[in-house]
Amino acid sequence: MSGLSPRILKETQCLLADPTPGISAIPDESNARYFHVLVCGPHDSPFEGGVFKLELFLPGDYPMKAPMVRFLTKIYHPNIDSLGRICLDVLKDRWSPALQIRTILLSIQALLSAPNTDDPLVNDVAQLWKVNQERAIQKAREWTLRYAMKN
Repeated sequence: MSGLSPRILKETQCLLADPTPGISAIPDESNARYFHVLVCGPHDSPFEGGVFKLELFLPGDYPMKAPMVRFLTKIYHPNIDSLGRICLDVLKDRWSPALQIRTILLSIQALLSAPNTDDPLVNDVAQLWKVNQERAIQKAREWTLRYAMKN
């Protein structure tokens, strides 16, 4: 972990010592700027019961630049595309150096509970969510069962 800023070291220590319920972020053994992340699908969401793998990478100019985060587990969501990219304001134009890794992961978990169909990354998923929310939720549940559950 040498060569890391005091900020990254402190955030990593906090993530490991005081984990957020439903979220795990473990630094990679060979690159402490790269994190293996697990996010549990929130209660009362179509993703409940699923465990989603993500990767998080801290760029060299972090915290001046937002972390890069991507879903590795397939998910049916209007703000997450087939490559796992996430459309979330705090990862783009609303990033602030005052935010931390923990804040970002909580924001991603919250996005699972409340998809933003007004700023979609996947238009057809957002459209279905708008015109037939029940069907969209059913599809999200099916994908969660297929890709994010250990059966």
